[in-house]
Amino acid sequence: MTHDIHIIGGGLAGSEAAWQLAEAGLKVRLSEMRGGGDGTPAHETDRLAEMVCSNSFRSDDAEHNAVGLLHQEMRALDSLVMRAADQHRVPAGSALAMDRDLFAEEVTRAIEQHPNITVVRERVDALPDHPTIIATGPLTGSALAASIAAETGSDALVFFDAIAPIVHRDSVDMDICWMAARWDKGGKDYINCPMDRPQYEAFVAALNAGEKTEFKEWERDTPYFEGCMPIEVMAERGPETLRHGPMKPVGLDNPRTGRWPYAVVQLRQDNALATLWNMVGFQTKLKHGDQVRIFRTIPGLERAEFARLGGIHRNSFINSPRLLDSEFRLKSKSNIRFAGQITGCEGYVESAAIGLIAARFAAAEHIGETLAPPPPETAIGALLAHITGGADAATYQPMNINFGLMPPPASRLRKADRKKAYTDRARAALAEWLQEVPPHRQMGRGTIERSEMVEG
Repeated sequence: MTHDIHIIGGGLAGSEAAWQLAEAGLKVRLSEMRGGGDGTPAHETDRLAEMVCSNSFRSDDAEHNAVGLLHQEMRALDSLVMRAADQHRVPAGSALAMDRDLFAEEVTRAIEQHPNITVVRERVDALPDHPTIIATGPLTGSALAASIAAETGSDALVFFDAIAPIVHRDSVDMDICWMAARWDKGGKDYINCPMDRPQYEAFVAALNAGEKTEFKEWERDTPYFEGCMPIEVMAERGPETLRHGPMKPVGLDNPRTGRWPYAVVQLRQDNALATLWNMVGFQTKLKHGDQVRIFRTIPGLERAEFARLGGIHRNSFINSPRLLDSEFRLKSKSNIRFAGQITGCEGYVESAAIGLIAARFAAAEHIGETLAPPPPETAIGALLAHITGGADAATYQPMNINFGLMPPPASRLRKADRKKAYTDRARAALAEWLQEVPPHRQMGRGTIERSEMVEG
């Protein structure tokens, strides 16, 4: 079968993209190296959409949770991934968890039986010259990674993912913290959280005692870089190390005391909306529970809400805000689109969502049309905007969907009402967007009814 679109990678993003394109009537070649003599250190089978870590898509609460809202939007857009997840869900409280084997089997069967999709078990080592979506995930093969790096610049493909926690701005206590840059250079660009000596010493002791996550066997040959050293590894080098590194207080006058604090934790703006702030130099391998407990001992962060917790692991992702246009096309090679975790989104559902919208952009382009992007008030539109320009390219790191990626509500609301306001606004925005999409492009009209039939 000749094909209209080539997809490289049969994970959640690639499978979702293939389904969307096939349902739109396009012929798809889906290349997946597992099953063709190659594999990855993380996968155990050759099934499409294999879940290699958790079996959960996290919260399914579409009223108060951003990822639950994303679930709902994807169901409305005829997501194969969501349909398979709903069909094979297992008890998990308010979370959407599934039998991972049955889930992967369901996706594989749907893809392989679709008359518009040809699955080819092969490894692709170079960027093609025909219309292609690359959805190879965080374990992109070395030859293809080298081809991507040659096209984009070697510094644009990251192989070691050093992540610092990100804090919601409205959860920071500004009665304790203050805005300033060191020596007042560059304006009041940082949120500064001051520590006195006892607070600092207790914090270092907590870092040293905190429970750490170990590298997986296949990650252990990836060394630390000095520029992304875990905060707890620096703390182990000596009690004063952090005061001369990321927690250096020099040049930061606390306006409440007129003096430099003994140590300081700085937060740097992480998105254009200024709703999310990155903990500077705080990449970490602490387990998530200890991160929350220890980082909430920092003055001003006692009630911190985290959009993302830190981590360090082997990964591959591109600098999407710098390299991609608003439809996930590579600016230097427009026949190539990227989708899934390689774009810098984090999480199963987020990866599938980016595969979904990238495919819809590709389908519209194939027939000579332009698809308006989903509004940034929606979960899927917020992810799109963040990946393709909303994030700072200089500090770009993988991100899960969260309300901090969406424009804040027009009016101030009680904290208890804020999440519901985000989700209500998102549903209205998605409905309006769908009304504006030409009828022949609306591939998801029957999805809700079909899901209800499955669940019933």
